[in-house]
Amino acid sequence: MKTNLGKLDRIIRSAAGFTAIAAGFTFQSWWGLIGVALLLTGVTAWCPLYAALGINTLDETHPQKV
Repeated sequence: MKTNLGKLDRIIRSAAGFTAIAAGFTFQSWWGLIGVALLLTGVTAWCPLYAALGINTLDETHPQKV
């Protein structure tokens, strides 16, 4: 599993994930599951959809620690 998410992408996904999880608990809806998926991709720095589509937002000139 090769990293394919850049720093900004990870931050946005993690923030959106936390927000969606909170909305899921607040409104007792399925938003929490979407939030978990966003949070997992943000934490692992790998998105299966990006991998399937060949998208890579990682800046290869400045390696990141995962």
